[in-house]
Order: sequence, then structure tokens, then C-alpha cells
Amino acid sequence: MALSIATVIILGLIFKWLFEKIKLPGILGMLILGVLIGPYMLDWISPEMMNISTDLRKIALIIILLRAGLGISRSTLKKVGKESAKLAFIPDLIEGFAIAFFSMKIFGLSFIEGGMLGFIIAAVSPAVVVPSMLELIEKGKGEKKAIPTMILAGASIDDVVAITMFSTFLGLYGGKNVNIPVKIIEIPISIILGVAIGAVVGFIFVRIFKKFHIRDTRKVLYIIAISIFLTTLEDVLKSYIQIASLLGVMTIGFILLEKKPDAANRIAKKFEKIWVFAEIILFVLVGAQVNTTVALNSGLKGLALITIGLLFRSLGVFISLMGSDLNGKEKIFSIIGYIPKATVQAAIGAVPLSMGVENGELILAVAVLSIIFTAPIGAFGIKYFGDKLLD
Repeated sequence: MALSIATVIILGLIFKWLFEKIKLPGILGMLILGVLIGPYMLDWISPEMMNISTDLRKIALIIILLRAGLGISRSTLKKVGKESAKLAFIPDLIEGFAIAFFSMKIFGLSFIEGGMLGFIIAAVSPAVVVPSMLELIEKGKGEKKAIPTMILAGASIDDVVAITMFSTFLGLYGGKNVNIPVKIIEIPISIILGVAIGAVVGFIFVRIFKKFHIRDTRKVLYIIAISIFLTTLEDVLKSYIQIASLLGVMTIGFILLEKKPDAANRIAKKFEKIWVFAEIILFVLVGAQVNTTVALNSGLKGLALITIGLLFRSLGVFISLMGSDLNGKEKIFSIIGYIPKATVQAAIGAVPLSMGVENGELILAVAVLSIIFTAPIGAFGIKYFGDKLLD
């Protein structure tokens, strides 16, 4: 496995540099590298590394979400809170149900199967969106109206909505007695629990850091370790109650910045350095999850369905931003910012197949195709149009 890690790091750095040289996002280079050297093509990554791929990607995602939380101030969050909340729910629900309906027409799926597919695909990818938005924040793009922060916050909640709706349809397919109103109520409860637990952890860290002198490097290690425990808690309790653990991770960073800004800024610089390594691991391994053969099996029909979903998602973003102070260019950028899909699709795309859903293979194929189609387009679009459309 050590050789695989070395291969991923060296080639990841080279591909990132090459793509940035030709004015394309480094993320795109690393995703394509992952597809090329993954088990479905050249197979240069050892099975041992692929076996722990989920955990490695989770740790990398935790690092970027902590960085995000350490960069969001209370005043910025107040400025974009209402729009972020609408962006978290409206585009996701519109896209999910649109795909559910059109998959019945295009593939002949049942409404329940279509609902599973719809909410697998509807989830936007924090793995792509969060680092892209942080890059824009560092450049000062869209700073006056805090547009990258608005998209970043909305995208972090979007996944909670999608996964809860997917779980509901999966339960309905299995003949379980699913109480839909209760499932819907679970969404805000999950968000509140995630934020509350993250806030408690954040305040505990503040007290500890005030009382004891701890080197910043050790602080970073403590924060990462506790954040991993928090996301594991979600996995342990998900049979009973959903917790938006990734939102909780961001909240830890937010509380630290709010209550101990000097330490938070120093810690954020440490996370920037760790991200150089974590970024390569995250995006190469996301790419390595992509089974191109399975994706191509869904063909042009799958591509058409994903495109329809994106059109309805764009409509949802536009509706969410009605009445805001964003101008036309900024609304177009917000639509582009909600294109990328990768994280949730890679994580749960195969669940219906493993649960014996009749059209599970087709659902997996379209989920994989959505990563291949939207992650590169979204990553490129955010970088290119972020410079063009945002002040």
C-alpha cells in the first residue's frame, strides 16, 4: 500500500500542476488521474488502499470542512443565512422529484425506484464545492455579498436532505412502514443535532485551549481526531436518528473562530498545509471509485436524465435566490456552483443494488455517470466563471 500512496501523491501533484498550467482546475486533473489509475482501468492502486478508500476520503473531507468552518464569521453567516437555507432544500427537492418522474418515462422505473435514483443524483458534492469556494474566498471573489460562503453553507446541508429522502424511498421499496411526515421532520432535527453537537465540541475546545498551553500542531490533531469521532457517531446512530455530522464538523471551526480568533487563524494555516496532501488523496480516490464500464451502460438515456435533473436544479437555485440582492451574473454563478456531484453518489450509488432493488444496476450506472459528467464540468465551471462573473 505504501507504493500506491507514493504513486498517488507523485502523479497527483504532477496532474494538478499540468492542469493548472493549461488554466484548468487542479481538481479536474486529480479526478481524471483517479479514473485512469483506479481498479477499473490501469489498476495501479492496491486493493488494500481501495479497501480503506472510504475512510481516507472521509478524513480528507473533514479537513476541508474544518478549514471552511474556520473561515466563516458570524457576520458573513448572517448575511447569507436565509439564501443558504433555501439553497439547501429547494434545488435538491426539485431535482430529486424531477429525476424520479422522468426516470419513469425514460427507463420505465417505478416511482419508488425513481425516487431512490433521484435523491442519489440530487446531492451536490461538498468534496468538489467546498474547496472550490474556499479558493474563491481566498481570492476575495464575491466577497461583498459572501456568495462563495452562501453556496458552501447550502451545499453542506443539501446532502442531509438528499440522503434522508433517499433513505425514505429505500424504506418504501423494502416494504417497511415508513412514516413520511416523520422522515421529513428528521431533516431539520438532523441539522440541529449536528450543529448542536459541533457547537458543544467547539466550546469544549475553546475552554481547553484557554486553560492549557497546547502547541497549534497538537490542537490540529485533537480537532481532527474528535471530528472523526463525530462522523463515526453518525454512522453508529443512523439506524435510530440522523445527525448532520459534517455540518457539526464545520460548526467546530466556526465556534473556534468566533471565540478564539487568533488561535483559529493559526490553526487554519496548519490546515492549509495538511490540505496539500489531503486534497490529492480525496480527489484521486473519488476518481478511482468511478466504474466507467458501468457508467457507459446507461448510455445517452442516462446522460439525458442527468441533464434534465441539472435543468430542474438550476430552476431551483433561481427560485431560491429570488428576492435576494444578487445580480444576474451572480445568480448564474450560483447555478454553476451547484452542478458538481461526486461524494454521495460514490458513497451510496451501489446501495440499491446491494439491497436487491430490481433496477439497482441501472441506478448505480446513472449515479456513476453523474460523477463523470458533472464533477469535471462543475469544477471547471466554478473556477472559470468564478473569475468572470464575480467581483
